[in-house]
Amino acid sequence: MNPELEATGEDSKAREPKPEFESSNTFTKCGLEKKCEAPETKVPGKCRKILVWIREKLFLIKKVVDDKWVQLQHSCGPDSERTKIYQIWPGKNVFFFGGRLICGPDPRGLLLTTSSIILSSWIFAVYIGDDLPNHSTLIITFSLILTLVVLGNMILVSTMDPGIIPRNEQACVEEVGTTMKCVKVNGVELKLKYCRICKIFRPPRSCHCAVCDNCVEKFDHHCPWIGQCVGLRNYRFYLMFMASALCFCIYIFAFSCRRMHQKLQHSGIGLLGVLRNCPETLALASFLFASIGFLGGLLSFHIYLIAINQTAYENFRQRYSGTRINPFDKGLLGNIKEVLFPPFQSSRVDFRAEVV
Repeated sequence: MNPELEATGEDSKAREPKPEFESSNTFTKCGLEKKCEAPETKVPGKCRKILVWIREKLFLIKKVVDDKWVQLQHSCGPDSERTKIYQIWPGKNVFFFGGRLICGPDPRGLLLTTSSIILSSWIFAVYIGDDLPNHSTLIITFSLILTLVVLGNMILVSTMDPGIIPRNEQACVEEVGTTMKCVKVNGVELKLKYCRICKIFRPPRSCHCAVCDNCVEKFDHHCPWIGQCVGLRNYRFYLMFMASALCFCIYIFAFSCRRMHQKLQHSGIGLLGVLRNCPETLALASFLFASIGFLGGLLSFHIYLIAINQTAYENFRQRYSGTRINPFDKGLLGNIKEVLFPPFQSSRVDFRAEVV
């Protein structure tokens, strides 16, 4: 054999590159296996601890969520066995929103008053306000603000507890032994009557309302226009409602008269012409005129009662007429402060409490 060929063959074998899979196998055997051997002894232990910790936390969260859901079902579920006081209250009141709002038994007066206010404001904004020559937008906006104020005060006074006194269902006249008790207030002796319905001795200035069938503290009267009693807790809101309603009626009445006056001046028509051309303005002005007279007289009467520190029921019954002294009279400034700026009294009956 030619030595040159042998040398060439040996050189070609020497120069022939090695297969790539051999180097990769070598890397796999020498490097990768060594790197994978270490995690097999360390990582699984850490992972197991992390998984156990996550599982414990998930079970804890699930338990808390289950407990909260059970409590929610017991308190708010439709099949709840818990009974609230407002659900079995023996009076004639109507409750809304789970006992949060307390209304009288007859809502017709409240609906009539609400409809009258809204209808008057709508007629003024549509038929009268746009026809005014100057600043009509500002005039209508202010009338809408007055409307909202009146409605807000009316809702507040008609849905609030007026001062209902808790009943005593266990007492009876035989156990009490008498239907009259005497107490002294500022040195004046007053007689407390026993209420056979509520089975309590009524506090001074209290009365049992026959419409709502409740004893009300510092009872003034039952107002049919709001369908609610007026007593200790809502009397000042009742005054705010009357004052705001009077301002509302005077405001709309003044601009209604102004529009009719402008019609009479520009067109030269008489009252029959005004009735023919703008009957809604004349009807609204007539209704507001009657409302102003009624509200003005009623508010003046209550201002007089505030000055002498009497309720309408006491004045009607003439409790302190003649030589009898009013033990609650503290002078003009003291009476105004007591009626208009007293600390807010919390309700004596928790209607949303559970029956024990």
